[in-house]
Amino acid sequence: MSRDAKEIRAEILELVREFAEAEFPARHFTPGVSAVPVSGRVFDAEDVATLVDSSLDFWLTTGRFAAEFETKFTRYMGVRHAVLCNSGSSANLLAIAALTSKKLGNRRLAPGDEVLTVATGFPTTVNPMIQHGLVPVFVDVELGTYNAIAERLEDAIGPRTKAIMMAHTLGNPFNLDVATELAERHNLWLIEDNCDAVGSTYRGKRTAGFGDLATVSFYPAHHLTMGEGGAVLMPKKTTRKLVESFRDWGRDCWCEPGEANTCGRRFDWQLGQLPYGYDHKYIYSHIGYNLKLTDMQAAVGVAQMDKLDGFVERRKLNWHRLHDGLADLQDVLLLPRATEHSDPSWFGFCISVQPGAPFSRHALVQHLESQQIGTRELFAGNLLRQPAYQDVPKRVVGDLTNADFVMENTFWIGVYPGLTDEMIDFIVETIHGFVHR
Repeated sequence: MSRDAKEIRAEILELVREFAEAEFPARHFTPGVSAVPVSGRVFDAEDVATLVDSSLDFWLTTGRFAAEFETKFTRYMGVRHAVLCNSGSSANLLAIAALTSKKLGNRRLAPGDEVLTVATGFPTTVNPMIQHGLVPVFVDVELGTYNAIAERLEDAIGPRTKAIMMAHTLGNPFNLDVATELAERHNLWLIEDNCDAVGSTYRGKRTAGFGDLATVSFYPAHHLTMGEGGAVLMPKKTTRKLVESFRDWGRDCWCEPGEANTCGRRFDWQLGQLPYGYDHKYIYSHIGYNLKLTDMQAAVGVAQMDKLDGFVERRKLNWHRLHDGLADLQDVLLLPRATEHSDPSWFGFCISVQPGAPFSRHALVQHLESQQIGTRELFAGNLLRQPAYQDVPKRVVGDLTNADFVMENTFWIGVYPGLTDEMIDFIVETIHGFVHR
């Protein structure tokens, strides 16, 4: 007797779960031999089974899992709209691109307009500004939080300033009291790069819900993973349509893949110099891209959502274990601190070697790496020292003393949920051994 597809699918998925548990068992940790990465994917058999479930649909573009993820994620983040895309960097590109739309009238970002940001950060927070002919205005960071010196932001506002775009550094929220007040008073767009901060809160509210737009990454290093993937979050449907347009080739139509005539007037438009009745699915109002993700990626995200609260709590626990374990070394190591009024969902644990310490960052990092403990610089250090940014239009407000200090003395280590208590204790012991030696 032949079986139906539903029964066969259930059997396949049960076998996939069994396979995943056999293929990816827990691994024994040997100090100094086993890797202690700064980040990585954390997954279980259900993630693998959900990925295979999606593949059996053979719906290779955005589909039912993407819709389910957007619903779950917006509910978790406390925002109204999410547009999925293929990476966090693409999300930053889409956020800036959407604000250049002529549909925004005199509020649109035009070439030569300025965007306030920080000198210490990840390149793709700033790159979309340059790519759209905007002028990044750089301010210095404060040590400890590694976010913008709040007082410098108001000093940086000029006659062509139209927006603020900064990241919550390593999950630590920037001063959202100052940023939101400045944005409101000066009629500026506020974009939160929330790629490293899913689950962080400021005054009890999740980050990504304060600005006009926010961005998220689902790369394996981040709080939950789709492998590759990202999203733009926003409170308004009108902004969502702009983001979708730039993501989907620049088209004016907002139909989901496989759908048609969502607007109810597909052959009843007249835009640009096109003839009346031209198919709305082929009318383009922006110079856009194709930055969609696949439903298989979204499927992994759906399964990961069930673990997100646990991921966030483990990150916080690992961060506090590191902070408590290294607290007695603060004469030689500057330890990180949370921004006032915040509860960060930490992406990493930032350490700076204090001036006058009898060792350099390089020496400490080399020792950690020799023990298989992964380290990373604080992204680009001082972006303005990087070769790619030497000749771009920019403005700098005040000195960048701290950004230079970060470039020379700062690094970070992991707190991601894949790190066990034993691994965290080994990091603490290794750093103590090096310092006391």
